[in-house]
Amino acid sequence: MKIAAWNVNSLKVRLPHVLDWLAANQPDALCLQETKQEDKDFPAQALKEAGYETLFSGQKTYNGVAILSKVAGADVQMGIPGFADEQKRVLAATIGDVRVVCVYVPNGQSVDSDKYQYKLQWLQALTEWLRGELVKYPRLALLGDYNIAPEDGDVHDPKAWEGQVLCSDAERAAYAGLIGLGMRDAFRLFPQEEKLFSWWDYRMAAFRRNMGLRIDHILLSDALAQHCTSCWIDTAPRKLERPSDHAPVIAEIACD
Repeated sequence: MKIAAWNVNSLKVRLPHVLDWLAANQPDALCLQETKQEDKDFPAQALKEAGYETLFSGQKTYNGVAILSKVAGADVQMGIPGFADEQKRVLAATIGDVRVVCVYVPNGQSVDSDKYQYKLQWLQALTEWLRGELVKYPRLALLGDYNIAPEDGDVHDPKAWEGQVLCSDAERAAYAGLIGLGMRDAFRLFPQEEKLFSWWDYRMAAFRRNMGLRIDHILLSDALAQHCTSCWIDTAPRKLERPSDHAPVIAEIACD
C-alpha cells in the first residue's frame, strides 16, 4: 500500500499538479492539506475520472483536508471528537484495513500568540483522541502537515530557528507525545541523506538554496511500521511553475 501526504496550498490552483502526480505515482491513498475550498467547489468529478474516490472537509480561503483513495473510505470522522473547532483540519477514514487520519496542524504564528496556545491545545486533543483510535484501529497512519520540525536535523539552520514556532520545545514535546502513543516516524525508519526537507518558503529563493524544514510527516502505528518498506520526499512538484510550498511525503507498506 502506498500512502502520501501533500499540503497543496490551494487545490484550485494546484489541481493540475495533483492530477499529474496521481497519474505518475498511483498512490492508494493521498491526504491533502490546505485545500482552501468550500465543499461545494471540491473537484470530486475530476478526481473520480482520475480513478480516485474522495472525502473532503473544507472551508473558504483557509485550511481544508481531503483523502483521495482508490477504494471508498468507511467510518468517516471529521474533526476531533469533543474538541470544538470551526477550522477544518482533521479527516479520518478506513481505507481497506488501514485507518488513515489526515491532519493539518495549526501553524501557531508565533510562540507569544494566542494561536500558539490554540496549537498546543489542539495537539493535546488530537493525542487524546488518537489514544482511543489506536485501540480501535491498530493499523493506523497519521499523515499530514504537522507544522513541527521534530529535531534540529529537520531544520536548515537550527540556530536561526531555535525557540521559534515550528521548532519550539513545547511543539516538539507534543510531537513526542504522538510518538509516545506507539507511533513511528516512517521517514526515520530508514537511512536518509542530510538536509532533506518538505517545506521551503516562497521568499529568499529558499527552495533553490534548500533553506527548508521537514514539517510534513507520516506516523505509523507499530502494526504498520514493521511492514513499512520505504519513505521519501518527492521534491519534483516543488520545481514546477506555481508550485505549493510543500512537497509530498510518501510511504510504502507491504501487505501482510
